[in-house]
Amino acid sequence: MDDLVIGADGLARCGWGAGTPDYARYHDEEWGRVLHGDDALFERMTLEAFQSGLSWLTILRKRPAFRLAFDEFRIEAVAGYGEADVDRLLTDAGIVRNRAKIEAAIGNARAAQAVPGGLSALLWSFAPPPRPTRPGSFAEVPALTEASTAMAKALKRQGFRFVGPTTGYALMQATGMVDDHLAGCHVAAAAGPVVGLTS
Repeated sequence: MDDLVIGADGLARCGWGAGTPDYARYHDEEWGRVLHGDDALFERMTLEAFQSGLSWLTILRKRPAFRLAFDEFRIEAVAGYGEADVDRLLTDAGIVRNRAKIEAAIGNARAAQAVPGGLSALLWSFAPPPRPTRPGSFAEVPALTEASTAMAKALKRQGFRFVGPTTGYALMQATGMVDDHLAGCHVAAAAGPVVGLTS
């Protein structure tokens, strides 16, 4: 995969975002865009956890079914799930049927309810300062950082599961806590000043 790819529409995209129409939409409209709100961030956290070991494309294509199955990722609703809901989710062919991840999602909703100030404020407290320049290639984009490691440790202390440093960094990228669109990407050009890491 090339670092930057020119699409049929003539727009330059980060290479991963040019693979399929689903990826292109996600790359152009969501990835790296600032996202706040407890339920919205709970959704992204949960989907990143379900993605572990799978293609993100699988999760994108299943997201409507995930939203339906998990009450639109409303923390209050998911926190109230019991064993009958676990059984229901394990029989839902529209989602990823993994008991450990399903149980983690429910446990994480309960943990989110107990976070002083809310989940969004906690996660954003780990957003790093802006980097001076955008990455020029994927080789400059880390898999995890000190900030994502600190976030993962804080979440673990709060009782969250399936949110390690690598998943944490993916969450940061997905929700605009860092902006890893490559220099030359059309989204980067439209976004203006970068937000991300200095190292």
